[in-house]
Amino acid sequence: MIAAQELHTDFQFSQEAESQWSSDTDFEDPDGKDAKTAKGMAAKKGKKAPGDKAKGGGARKAPGAGRVNGHHQENGMENMTLFEVVKMGKSATQSVVDDWIEAYKQDRDVALLDLINFFIQCSGCKGAVSGEMFRNMQNSEIIRKMTEEFDEDSGDYPLTMSGPQWKKFRISFCDFIAVLVRQCQYSIIYDEYMMDTIISLLTGLSDSQVRAFRHTSTLGAMKLMTALVNVALNLSINMDNTQRQYEAERNKVIAKRANDRLELLLQKRKELQENQDEIENMMNAIFKGVFVHRYRDSIAEIRAICIEEIGMWMKLYSDAFLNDSYLKYVGWTMHDKQGEVRLKCVSALQGLFYSRELGARLELFTSRFKDRIVSMTLDKEYDVAVQAIKLLTLVLQSSDEVLTAEDCESVYHLVYSAHRPIAVSAGEFLFKKLFSHRGPEEEGLPRRGRQSLNGGLIKTTVFFFLESELHEHGAYLVDSLWECGSELLKDWETMISLLLDEPAAGEEALTDGQETALVEIMLCAIRQACECHPPVGRSTGKRVLTAKEKKTQLDDRTRITEMFAVALPLLLGKYCVDIDKVTNLLQIPKYFDLDIYTTGRLEKHLDALLRQIWEVQDKHTDIEVLEACSTTYHYLSNEEFTIFNRVNIARSQLLDELVDKFNRLLEDFLQEGEEPDEDDAYQVLSTLKKISAFHNAHDLSKWDLFTSIYRLLNTGLQNGDMPEQIVIHSLQCTHYIILWHLAKVSDGSSIKGDMVTLRKQMRAFCLMCQRYLNGINNAVKEQAFTILCDLLLIFSHQIMSSGREQLEPLVFMPDSSLQADLLNFILDQVFIDQDDDNNSTDGQQDDEASKIEALHKRRNLLAAYCKLITFNVVEMNTGADVFKQYMRYYNDYGDIIKETMSKTRQIDKIQCAKTLVLSLQTLFNDMLSELGFNVDRSTSAFCGIKELARRFSLTFGLDQVKTREAIAMLHKDGIEFAFKEPSPQGPGSPPLNLSFLDVLSEFSSKLLRQDKRTVHTYLERFMTVQMALQREDCWLPLISYRNSLQARGDDDTMSVLSGISSRGSTRSKKAKPATASKRKYPEAEESSCSSSDAVWMNREQNAQTPVTMHSPVMMHSPVMMHSPVMMHSPHLTSTVLRDPKKMRPEDSYTGAYSMPTEQLPHQPVPLQQQQPHHHHQAAMDYNTQVTWMLTQRQQAEAHQQQERVSMQYAKMRNHMQQAIRRGSGLMEDDEEPIVEDVMMSSEDRLEDINEGMDFDTMDIDLPASKNRRERTELKPDYFDPSSIMDDSVLNVSMF
Repeated sequence: MIAAQELHTDFQFSQEAESQWSSDTDFEDPDGKDAKTAKGMAAKKGKKAPGDKAKGGGARKAPGAGRVNGHHQENGMENMTLFEVVKMGKSATQSVVDDWIEAYKQDRDVALLDLINFFIQCSGCKGAVSGEMFRNMQNSEIIRKMTEEFDEDSGDYPLTMSGPQWKKFRISFCDFIAVLVRQCQYSIIYDEYMMDTIISLLTGLSDSQVRAFRHTSTLGAMKLMTALVNVALNLSINMDNTQRQYEAERNKVIAKRANDRLELLLQKRKELQENQDEIENMMNAIFKGVFVHRYRDSIAEIRAICIEEIGMWMKLYSDAFLNDSYLKYVGWTMHDKQGEVRLKCVSALQGLFYSRELGARLELFTSRFKDRIVSMTLDKEYDVAVQAIKLLTLVLQSSDEVLTAEDCESVYHLVYSAHRPIAVSAGEFLFKKLFSHRGPEEEGLPRRGRQSLNGGLIKTTVFFFLESELHEHGAYLVDSLWECGSELLKDWETMISLLLDEPAAGEEALTDGQETALVEIMLCAIRQACECHPPVGRSTGKRVLTAKEKKTQLDDRTRITEMFAVALPLLLGKYCVDIDKVTNLLQIPKYFDLDIYTTGRLEKHLDALLRQIWEVQDKHTDIEVLEACSTTYHYLSNEEFTIFNRVNIARSQLLDELVDKFNRLLEDFLQEGEEPDEDDAYQVLSTLKKISAFHNAHDLSKWDLFTSIYRLLNTGLQNGDMPEQIVIHSLQCTHYIILWHLAKVSDGSSIKGDMVTLRKQMRAFCLMCQRYLNGINNAVKEQAFTILCDLLLIFSHQIMSSGREQLEPLVFMPDSSLQADLLNFILDQVFIDQDDDNNSTDGQQDDEASKIEALHKRRNLLAAYCKLITFNVVEMNTGADVFKQYMRYYNDYGDIIKETMSKTRQIDKIQCAKTLVLSLQTLFNDMLSELGFNVDRSTSAFCGIKELARRFSLTFGLDQVKTREAIAMLHKDGIEFAFKEPSPQGPGSPPLNLSFLDVLSEFSSKLLRQDKRTVHTYLERFMTVQMALQREDCWLPLISYRNSLQARGDDDTMSVLSGISSRGSTRSKKAKPATASKRKYPEAEESSCSSSDAVWMNREQNAQTPVTMHSPVMMHSPVMMHSPVMMHSPHLTSTVLRDPKKMRPEDSYTGAYSMPTEQLPHQPVPLQQQQPHHHHQAAMDYNTQVTWMLTQRQQAEAHQQQERVSMQYAKMRNHMQQAIRRGSGLMEDDEEPIVEDVMMSSEDRLEDINEGMDFDTMDIDLPASKNRRERTELKPDYFDPSSIMDDSVLNVSMF
């Protein structure tokens, strides 16, 4: 229970209570102006209210009426309280307040009691303040009483509850307070009773430790303060008016002066002044009693309320609040840790800077906190950063001199932000700063053209773009300025004029870099106008355009086509040799409306454009320019438009010329006996580049290029001296030939023999790529690898999907040699260390950029190979060499490898698990080859393997049922690997790979309980008795692995009383003894394992027949037993209570090396812990026990052993349940008594509940947030017998 602290205010405002007020909450000012208020407060206690005789905690009954506040009363109690009316929100707030005021006039104590309970109930409190409590109890006592009425099970209260009703409640709550003050502002608030009581209540509640009280009362107090500020503002206006009237009347001549009117005005001014003083006292009490403490409350929402309201006060009543005494709170809170509070600070300041008059009074504040506001533009909360930029824009409007150049530059670069709201706000700031000021010399300039006003602004934009040194982000800059400067950015006529027209006399011409930047900005503006969505990286989701936006889009596209259809050929002609400009200019036609070429009679301009494109491709060999030419031809060659024939003829002529030239050059280049010179190689390469670029977008099948290019590639393999670029582009061009051929076959437009031809060409080309993949040139190998991955994916079994079964002859699956070559390429080219050579002191950014580019290329190569794994193109186990790099290259490729593991698990869980364990085995073998046979498990290599196994385990998720078979198969493969190789040191030493069991134990937590027993049994197939008895450090992996399989898994067979039991326990408040007949025993549970588990469990790993041992424990023995042993978890043989802290060292081992549960001879057995005679067994030494175990196996059948153990177990359980019911002992030495079967009578239901949990029993006596692992941290008295039993049963023996 949260106790409310002692508060310094009370509802009574008694004379004694006045001395309790601190300086922060004192109503009285130093001049004693509040004497009347204090007197009213003090007088309250002595009054006998007419409604005192009304009983029932705030019930009120108006004299002679059956209705109060417009609500029906029954037996003196209302059907609906103020809280319920406000919560419903059905009644108008005005009428609710009017009803309350009417009730207040009739009986103010009863009405005030209702208002007090309204605030209490709005806080979520279940209790109510009665009339007797109101009269006789102090404030702190009432709040403490109300605190006890809270519902501790829920932390919600009306202001924090979700749902539309509660959102409306918050609004209604605030409206109620505002309307209440507004309706009472002329009389009731000055009666020295109502406001004093409300302020006292809210001040006391705001100081409570209960969040609901503090939050609700702070909101109420702040809204009350805002309402009082409005009242004070009205009083101030009335006082000014009265003063003016008084001055005007007094300045009249004596004959016309009305003395009685002067007296009236003087009296009115005095009353207004008194009211003003009283309102100021109230505001002072609220500010010092609530705001000063709560603006730094621990709850961010409460702090936000305070800052939001003080912003309203300064805006509404600036004469009183807009000064440094109040502004400092906003300035300090701008450093708040919570973004919500910082946002309220910025919003409050925005309200002040909107007014130039108020902004001028903030100079001192701005100079003090300007740096903080500027730094908030980089706030981690995007909303805060956006509003901070908008605030700086308002500051900029109020005064140009406030922000320095450095302050502005810190905002300028945000136009390139990936977060669009921030970029748009920064764009608005930039536009206001650079483009909104017009000098007198700019008046009268033409509207369009080079000499226009926009011409200068466009130049300014270009200069800014170049100075920012982020040339590739032109689209981001245009998008940032689009909302505020779209008219400027759409002035393409001026941009064309700046590019084509000669500069006027005295005008400075644009440089080459400036022209390149202008072309880029022009292209980005065209794209923004035609596509109407942000650039890549800023998209906030697909937005549906409105009808107005669609019309604007069509109009802009028409204007672009009409303008650039004429200008584009001229621009291409002027900048034909400039790569950057031409590349950007050639992208403009894809935004054209091609119908306008015909409707606007612009065919001659189309011909000019086609000629310029031919000129560009003829002069350039740059791949970007050639691809731009190819894309332009592709867009113009649209059969839906009438210009298609004109464009198709020009394109065919161009391609005929290129192919003829290539064939001619190729014959000369491949002539036998002649060494090709560099000029011939350059001609072949340039022509091949152009053909490859055009083949990307156009079908060149009719020219039959496969034979000639394949011949070129084959010659390169034979001679080994083919230039690198020729091979790369030949491979790329052949790849395009295969894909275009496949497209024709797929759509049915091919002839009969085309599929056979395609199959031969594809397989021959794949073989060619494989041969190049084994070459020595890295660039060629990367190209061959990329093309191979694409072709293998395209021609995999996926090609027959979507009803294309006729393509089955084209399916091509890689053989083992090709899979090995692909994997070796990945290992050699992708998983390499970064170059750590950072000796350059000049900060070479090119070096860093090249490293990033190289990493990006390697990521693409790895992703291409991982696609082959996820689509079953290559064997899944080849992914083991990729998965093993997960930790080492986590920063570079972790996301790709993790996604690949996820996809492979969706395809085949078991095979994925096998691949994961294979990757761990590969790393383990690598470690052995490096470090030798003696594995040190503390080395970084082994720890790395173990950490990788832990990461792999986490990828299986929490649903153990879905991954059951996969995890079991993983353990099976791991066990077989651990015992696969014998020890090189001879018999008696651990197997070579035994340490791998330590790695495998990371997956034990993913096993179900029954599967743990199955895996444990399978493990024992590989073990000998000698292995089970070893305790040397070299055998610790086996010990720990067995323990991980037994922990929390063998609850039915391990002793429920043994202190060495690794299981947890529960204690039921209502113990129901479970009958032994409903209990399942270990053998029955083991037989219930899945059939899939039984398949691999039954595989014989050794020629010898395993010996099943039903001995309760496994002891040390000097006898060497070479046959594998199957050992069940130890059965229950003793009910002796032992203190785990006093066990022998041997007793501390659990699982495979558990010592017998019987008390050893040299340890005295306490009286309370002595076992019944029929349960006692004599202690035996190690040799005798081993001999006994073997004899036991030979003399007894398994069924008899099972019955004996079952009876023994049932009797023990019955004894224990009876003892617990009697309350005996409760194992005071143990931290937790163990009672297992009190929860359920069915083992099946218990297992079903626990299958998805890490522990095996339910915690039914602790809070839900406490699990088994937290029990050791609880206070001892949770399990203290004296806390739950009386003295009469504490000394009763358990048995």
